[in-house]
Amino acid sequence: MVKVIGVRFRTAGKIYFFAPGRFSIQQGDHVIVETARGVEYGRVVSGPKEVKEEEVVHPLKSVIRIATEQDKKTVEKNKEKEKEAFQICLEKIRKHELEMKLIDAEYTFDNNKVLFYFTADGRIDFRELVKDLAAVFRTRIELRQIGVRDETKIRGGIGICGRPLCCSTYLSEFSAVSIRMAKEQNLSLNPTKISGVCGRLMCCLTNEEETYEELNSKLPSVGDAVTTLDGLSGTVQSLSILRKLVKVIVTLENDEKEIREYHADELRFKPRRRKQKVTKEEMKKLAELEKE
Repeated sequence: MVKVIGVRFRTAGKIYFFAPGRFSIQQGDHVIVETARGVEYGRVVSGPKEVKEEEVVHPLKSVIRIATEQDKKTVEKNKEKEKEAFQICLEKIRKHELEMKLIDAEYTFDNNKVLFYFTADGRIDFRELVKDLAAVFRTRIELRQIGVRDETKIRGGIGICGRPLCCSTYLSEFSAVSIRMAKEQNLSLNPTKISGVCGRLMCCLTNEEETYEELNSKLPSVGDAVTTLDGLSGTVQSLSILRKLVKVIVTLENDEKEIREYHADELRFKPRRRKQKVTKEEMKKLAELEKE
């Protein structure tokens, strides 16, 4: 077991482990540490704890020092310099007529490097741009191409739920999200309803996926044949997954059909253990909607 602290360098950013060393560090403190890209200022999000050796990326670096008031002023000063750097980079991009969208500029704590984050449809030859920027800032320049989900994480915003975006508030890493998850949760496959601000499938589809998979495994599928406790046979018309209610088209003794609602426990059917599949028709519909 190794004693470590968890440090973040951005809001909702990835947590990195460092050795607390001789310092008495608590959650919420700010520390100065050495990272792969230089000396950085970070916030302690998890206090000293013991973790397994295999969970730590070696070599485990120690905290240089607990941040001082002067360090905090340096960070604030860097924030102001980043705004200026952003505008300068924008001008240089226009000058070189590059098809790229600048998202953010960031100084390392020790001012040893300036990072510029951008999005683009394809690969960009920005060698001349880097030379121009290096001549202006007289330090190391790094241009990093990111995806639309990373762009949204950096910029933040409000989701269709009316709350701040999950990715910019607490999600440290993106999870794989698929259309099957929306299908499993009986959601509309309309892209405008299941897509986030970034234009990709909403990350929150993963939040209840496990619960819906468990519930669906104990329910019939739409179109399945079922038998009721009172001896009637029928076909499932629709489901209310969370309430475990099933609407069934039953055949009465006089061969008339009627829609009745039953609790899942009142029906006999073959358990559904497979995951929901998206049909070709649904995928075609989704593709057509995306073009609109």
